[in-house]
Amino acid sequence: MKLLDSQSPTFLAELDAMTHYAGALDESVDRAAAEILSDVKARGDAAVLDFTRKFDRLDAPSMRSLELTRDEMKAAFDAIDAPLRNALLLARDRIETYHRKQLAEGWRYTESDGTQLGVKITPLDRVGLYVPGGKAAYPSSLLMNAVPAKVAGVNEIIMVVPTPNGVKNPAVLAAAHIANVDRAFTIGGAQAVGALAYGTQTIPQVDKIVGPGNAYVAAAKRRVFGIVGIDMIAGPSEILVIADDGANPDWVAMDLFSQAEHDESAQSILLTPSDALIAKVQASIERLLPTLPRAEIIRASLEGRGVIVKTHSFEEACEISNRIAPEHLELSVANPEALLPLLKHAGAIFMGYHSSESLGDYVAGTNHVLPTSRSARFSSPLGVYDFQKRTSLIYASTAGAKTLGAAAATIAYAEGLQAHARAAELRL
Repeated sequence: MKLLDSQSPTFLAELDAMTHYAGALDESVDRAAAEILSDVKARGDAAVLDFTRKFDRLDAPSMRSLELTRDEMKAAFDAIDAPLRNALLLARDRIETYHRKQLAEGWRYTESDGTQLGVKITPLDRVGLYVPGGKAAYPSSLLMNAVPAKVAGVNEIIMVVPTPNGVKNPAVLAAAHIANVDRAFTIGGAQAVGALAYGTQTIPQVDKIVGPGNAYVAAAKRRVFGIVGIDMIAGPSEILVIADDGANPDWVAMDLFSQAEHDESAQSILLTPSDALIAKVQASIERLLPTLPRAEIIRASLEGRGVIVKTHSFEEACEISNRIAPEHLELSVANPEALLPLLKHAGAIFMGYHSSESLGDYVAGTNHVLPTSRSARFSSPLGVYDFQKRTSLIYASTAGAKTLGAAAATIAYAEGLQAHARAAELRL
């Protein structure tokens, strides 16, 4: 990991260079996604079946043959090992409990002349959930997306999950069962995004698409935004740890590994004013890294984008963290509450020595779909509010129509919109 000193005259330039992610969309990927989407829009099921044969090596006679049944999902749940089954149930229950706190309710207020203004809250009708398949199978991501949608009151969740060579991941099917996914199809890639966005002869059009995917899925989601809603376009995973002398260096090292093991583009950052801790963490990294199955991926991530910053105060560490706006922020310090008021931008903040980022990924109950690539400056974790929408309510009383109408007409005339003005004046 690159070692930086916050007092160096070139520090900010070096930090920005290390934290910048060149995530510009690959033009060839975008073109391929555009062609796939166009074909799916034109031919529906037939195009999806063709792309499934080509990319997933799965020769299906019809789209119906690619639909998972509820019995199949239930059977997968029953067949998995008891510890995994219990862990998934625990995660589901904790995610549901946490997200029920987010439910929004409509409101109204009445003015003195009887005019009423307010908001009506309604859930989305139908949501499409993309779940990675094959080697990258994440039942936790399925729960993190499906459970808040159900809590919000979404009527129907349509899941798509690729199954290369027909191989289905039992943990994903089990998670779909306990999350009450309504329908599921074993398709993936840009073609699955197109099917959800446009609808086909078998798959109904959804209102919003959520869930992670590869570069082609991300490119397709960008292109269908506006036809349907999307959750976010996620970049590489990130973790930033602010630590003091009391932090366990082995714990800190493993927490840095926890995100680095995702892929070579993931980023792990340590901020601390302690020279002693820096030396201990570096030693822990060298000792623990060879013990992990994904050691080569972790090493590439740490060498390419890993950063240790020697800060000169915890206040300065918080300023640097706000500049980076990390996806995951760990406060591995004795008094995390003291730092919390100084921190403005982060997807999730893990407070105290025992709060590992891994808890948030799986069973804490908070959502692990978090803003990346500095987007925590302006966006939030996925939640119930992403599956609810707000509609403004306006009830003008007779007196209110007269009072407000005159002012509305005045502004409309100033804008040159006479019909607007007359519509208000007719009610005076």
